[in-house]
Amino acid sequence: MPIQVVNTAQLMCSQGIAPGTLMVLPLNRVMSGNQPAANIMDHKPMMNIMPFGMCRSPANPTVAAATAAAMGALTPMPCVPNTPAPWIPGAPTVLIANMPALDNTCKLMCIWAGVIQVTNPGQMTHMIP
Repeated sequence: MPIQVVNTAQLMCSQGIAPGTLMVLPLNRVMSGNQPAANIMDHKPMMNIMPFGMCRSPANPTVAAATAAAMGALTPMPCVPNTPAPWIPGAPTVLIANMPALDNTCKLMCIWAGVIQVTNPGQMTHMIP
């Protein structure tokens, strides 16, 4: 069964160099493993989704510009996540603040062609049916 994702969960982006962290504000008033539980709407860049070190996606304008300046040699640049859409698919059997809960199988798409996934959900005791 999937595991509920909470504040301080570890994330990884397919275009990032380092792991990132999920930050969940306690606005929904639901706790899991002594941490605020996440739902699919916890996708806001720099509020919920922290940077992944350096970005190596040529779809990112800063990477494209640096790569062009380096005469075509891929040049990673600092990651600034751009995640306008919610996590998918979510867990529709469990609602947190009237939105599907976030479990460790969900994915988040970055507009710079990265796919963000959960590598450590932040707690290991609460599962989602």
